[in-house]
Amino acid sequence: MELTIADITHFLAHVHPYDSLDATELAIVAEEFDCFTYQRADEIYKFGQVLPGLFLIYNGAVEIRDSRGGQVSLLGPRNSFGERGLTRDGLAATTALASEECQLLVLPVSAFRRLIDTNDAFAKFFDRGASEDTRGPNLATLAVANLLSGPPITCPVDMSILEAARLMRSRNISSLAVLDNDKLAGIVTTSDLSNRALAEAIDTALPVSQIMTHNPVTLRSDSLGTDVLHIMHERHIGHLPIVDSGALKGMVTQTDLTRLQAVTSAQFVSDIARARTAAGLARVTAQIPQLLVQLVGAGNRHEVVTRLITDIADAVTRRLLSLAEAKLGPAPVPYLWLACGSQGRREQTGVSDQDNCMILDDRVSADDLPYFEELAKFVCDGLDACGYVYCPGDMMATNARWRQPLSVWRDYFAGWIARPDNKAQMLASVMFDLRPIGGHEELFTQLQGETLDKASKNSIFVSHMVSNSLKHTPPLSLLRGFATIKSGEHKNQLDLKHNGVVPVVDLGRVYALQGKLTAVNTRARLEEARDMSVLSKSGASDLLDAYDLIAQTRLEHQAKQVRQGGKPNNFMAPTDLSDFERSHLRDAFVVIRTLQSAVGHGRGMLG
Repeated sequence: MELTIADITHFLAHVHPYDSLDATELAIVAEEFDCFTYQRADEIYKFGQVLPGLFLIYNGAVEIRDSRGGQVSLLGPRNSFGERGLTRDGLAATTALASEECQLLVLPVSAFRRLIDTNDAFAKFFDRGASEDTRGPNLATLAVANLLSGPPITCPVDMSILEAARLMRSRNISSLAVLDNDKLAGIVTTSDLSNRALAEAIDTALPVSQIMTHNPVTLRSDSLGTDVLHIMHERHIGHLPIVDSGALKGMVTQTDLTRLQAVTSAQFVSDIARARTAAGLARVTAQIPQLLVQLVGAGNRHEVVTRLITDIADAVTRRLLSLAEAKLGPAPVPYLWLACGSQGRREQTGVSDQDNCMILDDRVSADDLPYFEELAKFVCDGLDACGYVYCPGDMMATNARWRQPLSVWRDYFAGWIARPDNKAQMLASVMFDLRPIGGHEELFTQLQGETLDKASKNSIFVSHMVSNSLKHTPPLSLLRGFATIKSGEHKNQLDLKHNGVVPVVDLGRVYALQGKLTAVNTRARLEEARDMSVLSKSGASDLLDAYDLIAQTRLEHQAKQVRQGGKPNNFMAPTDLSDFERSHLRDAFVVIRTLQSAVGHGRGMLG
């Protein structure tokens, strides 16, 4: 299929950072791209070759290999590659091969560098030495603690061989740590079962100690991935216990290492694009907790981690829309699927429900409505199956209220702005975080501009939004301590979401309203507020630092929970932190309370 300028423009409008360009600049950039088609196994470029420009995958998949030929990652549609060489000496730092037939867009070097110099979002996105998706997790420097997928599965030294084999089968694992009085005595693997127990006809009623490897070599959890590789290759073993001060922490296997290389957000998107059912998509999203652990463990900033995780939710949503249309037929009129909440802000973590809605073209008729009802149900059910659980407040496209023609949406926003009661404020707060995911984006562009303009001019509405932004407060006590939850399941813990991240999200929304800022992401809103003098440079600097600390602490807490075999949540005991960390976290909460006080008194933070 030969791509037209219109095809390329529409595609770029849904790919970051091109979605940050205005319509005029986007049209110019679209015309600068060249389009090439590669067949399976074709070499796109090789290591050390002069790059013609920045590559962007329109469709298909591309394998990236390092200078030694090892696979770094498998990239799918909307992923860029080659930028690492362009931001350095212009020479390819990797080799790229077409892993299937693909169409690639190439932005010439001159155009790439012009955008780097003139567009802040573009420069920020590519000024990373190498994109996270392209380089993949760095196994050599990753701490072993981040390779552990959960608590170790163990058995006592006197368990029978037969019982051990059944335990391994039931848990779908290839090894057991054998304990003697809670101390590691050995390990038994599926290889031991076949090569020793079966091959030598050993009575399976005998204790597992008869076939286990005694006193196995171990590593500490603060060792590096390279240590694991060296030991496995040198000793020809595939299972390595991790022990700290005599306590067994987990087991690293060759499967873990393989999974580490395979689990990247680019691989997720590639697998999602190939999935044909919601169940197939769910098998992909089930790996998100492990991706979270790896991204956090590799030292990525919170906004990078949440962006990559949200990209997966976006891809799942678009795939479900595509599957729905394949089942139901083409839509009778244009429509747009939008995300709100954390997905809308591109701030999803390891814990996310779904918040979404649909805008229908005003030409929609009563006869068309059942189609969109079925489509919404198909997509929302699919999202739930993939772990994005139904919204407790029913703010989903399956609710007819949030599946309406554009004219109705105009009336919604006009009503909320004109009559800003408590319910209107709640709804407006959610809807100000809308972001198009799939469909005809033009259904939203004008609506967003109109709404921001009307809302910012209505002082009563702005006042109510400010009041609404102060409902979530930092967990500070009167005596320089933390105000933890007083009772219930999370007693003596902090809610890092509702009392940490959400207050900043609310402030960011107020600043965006005051400055008519179109950014939806919280950090981008704060930066735009600073750049547009809605927020002072000192106030913005303090608030950004506070937000970064709280958001990073929240992600690290969730990653720790996953490593320990639990489900991630937003509740953390202050005692889990060092005195130094608690002090800095409290300072971050003080910054937020100070900014809330300033906004609440109508002072802002200018000057």
